[in-house]
Amino acid sequence: MSAAQRPAQTHGQTHGQTPAQTSGRRPNRVLAAFAASCLPYAALGLPVYVTLPEFYASHIGVSLAAVSLIFLLVRLADIVVDPALGLLIDRTSTRFGRYRVWMAAAAPVLMLSVGLLFLVEPGAGAGHLALWLVVMYLGYSISLLSQTSWAAVLSPDYDQRSRIYAWWQAANILGVLAVLLIPPIVQATGRDYVEAVRAQGLFIIALLPIALVVTLRFTPEPRGVAPPPHGGLKATLGLIAKPVLRRLLLSDLLLGAARGLIGVLFFYFFEQARGFERDQTSLMLLVYFVAGLVGAPVWAWLATRISKHRALAVASLYFAGSFAAATLLVPAGNFPAAIAALFGVGLAFGASDLLLRAMMADASDAIRLETEADQTGLLFSILNATSKLGYAFSVGAFAVLEAIGFDPAPGDVNTPEVIIGLQWLFIAAPVVLLALSALVLRIYPLTPERHAEIRARLAARNGA
Repeated sequence: MSAAQRPAQTHGQTHGQTPAQTSGRRPNRVLAAFAASCLPYAALGLPVYVTLPEFYASHIGVSLAAVSLIFLLVRLADIVVDPALGLLIDRTSTRFGRYRVWMAAAAPVLMLSVGLLFLVEPGAGAGHLALWLVVMYLGYSISLLSQTSWAAVLSPDYDQRSRIYAWWQAANILGVLAVLLIPPIVQATGRDYVEAVRAQGLFIIALLPIALVVTLRFTPEPRGVAPPPHGGLKATLGLIAKPVLRRLLLSDLLLGAARGLIGVLFFYFFEQARGFERDQTSLMLLVYFVAGLVGAPVWAWLATRISKHRALAVASLYFAGSFAAATLLVPAGNFPAAIAALFGVGLAFGASDLLLRAMMADASDAIRLETEADQTGLLFSILNATSKLGYAFSVGAFAVLEAIGFDPAPGDVNTPEVIIGLQWLFIAAPVVLLALSALVLRIYPLTPERHAEIRARLAARNGA
């Protein structure tokens, strides 16, 4: 539900805000406070799909096939769990607000599961990984769903939503950069990579309550809303079938799979196929995300000039071309060239997250106009589910690597034939997925003009 409709249902009641404030441009201090919670969530999100699969396979001793299956099954379960959580969150109404109570409740779940996933000894089995990954994903889903839904109600304006999610994405990348700095710092003190991963877990546990206090204390949200029922599974499937959501979700799935493949195979490709050391690849990954921070405001600006879906299509094509060039043209072992190339690739990293979520916020207005129901939480839960499904498929690459005989143990040498298979998987698959995403977005029905019409009709309905 957009902020413009909230006053009509709540008689102007917001958490520390007037209706006029709710519909206007949010001050930077409010967006900064809201974005604070992104820091620990992003610091956890990156290791979950980049560090933990490789860490458990290469350093803890869980087989590639087991790691692949566990991550796939857990994320597939989110397809059911996330929409159920969305329904529950949308039906929540407390004097503290709808979203802040769920983010606060999920915090201890996240802290416990992060500790047991990261502070693990070599030899822990697949059962340990599966159990605590399920618990962690439950807390993470509640947190991220509440946060992204909250962002959608901070402003009803088409361009302001790009600005809000640009802040959101910038803070996400700062959280990623912070957690990426930990391994090289820890290893520089003489400790090994296992200790570095444990330090990442401790950092997340310490940062989470601090960041949440800032967000929950200084970010306003509407309160006291009791939306009508969603209509169950049939109604949810009907939403997904709508053209505006169908194309948005398919693009999200393709982009999630592409970025997930790059993430889970990054260390294997650049170390086994290109001859870099772990300290070098850690720095390369850091540069990749630094570029994402630089690029985020550029894509938000472009969205205000050519529309969000066209900006995302441009970003997808740029991502595909720059990634192909960086992986095919940079000479093996040439560290400066690799750093420069990955910076260029990373400029497009943040585009999909910020633009897709801003597009979903706009889509929620269209759905509200049609159904007269507040379904913000449900819609963002579906978007989160497709993102996770894309990343789940990417972890399936581990099963492919095992099938072709890849050995993930540090220091082991794989045959040239196996390395060729790794290269095809790492390079060709993401490029194809990114190009398909741009094709899907070529025809997208929710243009800025159409959204302005929807907002006007909603305002007229509410007597604004």
